[in-house]
Amino acid sequence: MKNLITTLLLSTALVATVSAQSIYPGQHNGKMKVRDEVPCEALSFDLKDVRLLPGRVHDNLMRDSVWMTSIDVNRLVHSFRNNAGVYAGVEGGYESIRKYGGWESLDCDLRGHTTGHLLSAYGLMYAATGAEIFKLKGDSIVDALAEVQAALGPSGYLSAYPEELINRNLRGKSVWAPWYTLHKLFSGLIDQYLYSDNAKALEVVTKMGDWAYKKLIHQPEETRRLMLRNEFGGINEAFYNLYAVTGDKRFQELATYFYHNDVIDPLREGNFDMGTKHTNTFIPKVIGEARNYELNCDDVSHGIAENFWNEMIDKHSFVTGSSSQKEHYFDPAKFSEFINGYTGETCCTYNMLKLSRHLFCYDASARVADYYERALYNHILAQQDPESGMVCYFLPLLSGAYKVYSTPEQSFWCCVGSGFESHAKYAEAIYYHGDNELFVNLFIPSRLTWKEKGLVLSQSTRFPEEETTVLTVEEAPSEAMRLSLRYPEWSGKPTVKVNGRKVSVKGKPSSYIGIERKWKKGDRVEVTYPMSMRTEATPDDPSRAALLYGPIVLAGDMGTEGMPGHAPFSDPTVRNDYYTYDYHIPEGLDFTLKIDPENPSAHITRVGRGLNFKTPDGRDILPLYDAHRHRYVVYWNMKK
Repeated sequence: MKNLITTLLLSTALVATVSAQSIYPGQHNGKMKVRDEVPCEALSFDLKDVRLLPGRVHDNLMRDSVWMTSIDVNRLVHSFRNNAGVYAGVEGGYESIRKYGGWESLDCDLRGHTTGHLLSAYGLMYAATGAEIFKLKGDSIVDALAEVQAALGPSGYLSAYPEELINRNLRGKSVWAPWYTLHKLFSGLIDQYLYSDNAKALEVVTKMGDWAYKKLIHQPEETRRLMLRNEFGGINEAFYNLYAVTGDKRFQELATYFYHNDVIDPLREGNFDMGTKHTNTFIPKVIGEARNYELNCDDVSHGIAENFWNEMIDKHSFVTGSSSQKEHYFDPAKFSEFINGYTGETCCTYNMLKLSRHLFCYDASARVADYYERALYNHILAQQDPESGMVCYFLPLLSGAYKVYSTPEQSFWCCVGSGFESHAKYAEAIYYHGDNELFVNLFIPSRLTWKEKGLVLSQSTRFPEEETTVLTVEEAPSEAMRLSLRYPEWSGKPTVKVNGRKVSVKGKPSSYIGIERKWKKGDRVEVTYPMSMRTEATPDDPSRAALLYGPIVLAGDMGTEGMPGHAPFSDPTVRNDYYTYDYHIPEGLDFTLKIDPENPSAHITRVGRGLNFKTPDGRDILPLYDAHRHRYVVYWNMKK
């Protein structure tokens, strides 16, 4: 793995970056035929304009890139070719292909969803690193899908499963989420066009849109409502994006066709009682509402997106920023009863971060940025196993549980697909900009190039192991510019120095510190954010609480007794055992922490330079993102 990482790093340095643009407010480089019209306080940078520098986050990206590089394109698209009867040009023919398993098996209704995720992930990784291998991978998949689409006939239909699965959905018959899978393909092909400049991808996805319009738009209303009862992911968002790229109003009509009355109407009326519904069918639909607001200035959609986000953060999120148990909502009045081994579906967090990026652009809310940091470090970063690069479906918070990872060729869960993307795009939310303002939201080693302003800025830090981050102006803009540094909700009063001289800090936690000046090459801004340990109790039980240091959720190391000596789910026939997975927690494990919850640092000692601590009785505590291959506890039974 180390040799491959070295090769990828070298190729990152040598290959020119791609000209691409993501679909967020204000992002237009000639590929968008329809402009976003809403006023925004902050805009995203192109992913290609930010490079991660060595550090803990960069390590995750590189492990992700190694796994993505190992994926065999012929094996990946086998189910598509099987559906169309296309095997010409495949060396060795049909029998030579070793099929991928799990959710990509030929008898699984969701087959093909990983291909869509990887189309996005290859585009994101190409933009994030500039490494040519990711463009070549994406191009190969697009070429294969174009061939399959042509073989399936002139309608434009494209999938790894027969169109009959769509027909079953229209009839209300049992089938596992065909539009969910198509959403991944639509999004992946659009991302290939935007991030990897692949014009063929746009041709393929436009033909798919043509097919979908003819298939759906004249269906009776009762059929539409029946169809929408089945999970369809963020297909509404995908059609809004296809409309923005092509200017074809039919695709906007398709986006509104997927307006799910049963889900969104109650939100419009201020009813946020989600009961026990499936969490990750809600969040993507609300992202679609955010896109409707951006493209059509629909204030109702804006209100839905913002109010839903607040409801999720205030009532339905664990200390990690994750949500759901066994993928579903639960009664927040009984919050502590649902801290189990099936909490935190990773796709939910992936989509909450997507929604957060939209919302941050509207009003540059530090509260949104605070959440983004918490979920990124404590769930997304923690999802990936540093030893293997594999990822978790759930982030279990059951005391004594451990993380259960995917396998390279058999799992391919939805959270594997979103994981490919998540670990490729860490750089997308570090910086934002206004007309003449730069927001620094995350403290991650990185280099930003803001071409329009002539600014090159590097950030050097060992955060969160250290409290200080240093910003250095490598190339200065010609005009004065405001630098807005996030003042996190967890921080003590920051110390800010510009070229060694202290700057007065105003404001309060969960706000921004503004420095406006005519910047010069070599200017150095040093910011220190005092971090401390605190506890965060569950809403319904003050005696159940987690430990945090700054924004970082800490976990107690509970050893490896009774853990399996092999990777779970290596059996290709296993599909859904993560719903009932038995962690075999040994009797006698002590999850009690005898400290003062109001002053935990008086009892817990920091060890070394990292975020490692000792409890009064000698137990080890470490960041949840470093808790791998052993049992752990996040929510302790607190006793003074």
